[in-house]
Amino acid sequence: MRAVVLHTFGPAENLRYESVPDPVPGPGQVRIAVRAAGVHLVETMMRAGLVSETAPPPPELPSIFGGEVAGTVDSVGRQVVTSAGRPGGYAELAVADLAAVHPIPAGLGYEAAVAMVVTGTTALQLLDVAALTPSDVVLVTSAAGGIGRLVVQYARDLGATVVGAAGGPAKVAAVSALGAHLAVDYDEPSWEKGVAQRLDGRAVTVVLDGVGGDKARAAFELIADGGRYITIGNASQQDFRPAPETLGERGITAIDALMLLLGRPEQRRDFEAAALAAAGQGRLVPAVQAFPLSQAAAAHAALEARATTGKVVLIP
Repeated sequence: MRAVVLHTFGPAENLRYESVPDPVPGPGQVRIAVRAAGVHLVETMMRAGLVSETAPPPPELPSIFGGEVAGTVDSVGRQVVTSAGRPGGYAELAVADLAAVHPIPAGLGYEAAVAMVVTGTTALQLLDVAALTPSDVVLVTSAAGGIGRLVVQYARDLGATVVGAAGGPAKVAAVSALGAHLAVDYDEPSWEKGVAQRLDGRAVTVVLDGVGGDKARAAFELIADGGRYITIGNASQQDFRPAPETLGERGITAIDALMLLLGRPEQRRDFEAAALAAAGQGRLVPAVQAFPLSQAAAAHAALEARATTGKVVLIP
């Protein structure tokens, strides 16, 4: 089969498209003919050999990335999706434990299914931690990303007032099209002042921050006393942690939702099923940007440059 293999840690160009032996399923496993494979930002960190408290350790090399796999069980033709493909989905064939696969809901495409099995699942888990209410004024940063888009849809459907912040006119337009009550460009100077003005006296009660760094700091300043600051990602790979004394003085609750999820692995399969069902019913619609499998390096480079909209997938 053809696959994308990493032999040496480093830049995206180190991902090599080459021929490798077909994987052989063992007892209790199925082999999947891959129709779509998810690409995750954390995989760009693993490819570079970086170490992070929120990322898995760098893999043994050579390695085929991509646990997010949608396709057909090649022995019976059943359409399935899994978050635990081995070797990964950057390939024409992948193997997974039968207990780790889900049937793809009727009418849901491979690309959308693979987008939901990890990104959608993570979004629902983060939202479970956030415990939003219809009375909340929610500011979502990195709102045009894979998780951000789903968060905007969920919060809007819940009845909350939604402010979506993203970088550049195209991403802002995409956030507006999702139904955000206010879509803003956080690449613009003093963007947070514009948010405060356009909310016409209403205060942000919850920030769901997916970007980190200076943009997270600006978003935090918009939170009303007694509000909540919830970390759901770090697209900029720049840290921001509110000072404990500031949290205490203003009565703001800060939650690192990603770290909480790491301690709840037993809940994941139920959330995977819920995410797939929500997409199958049309309640959550993931955005997908597809690259050919042979262009996995370009997909990684686009993710690192934050030049993507929605979930990146590879198509063999």
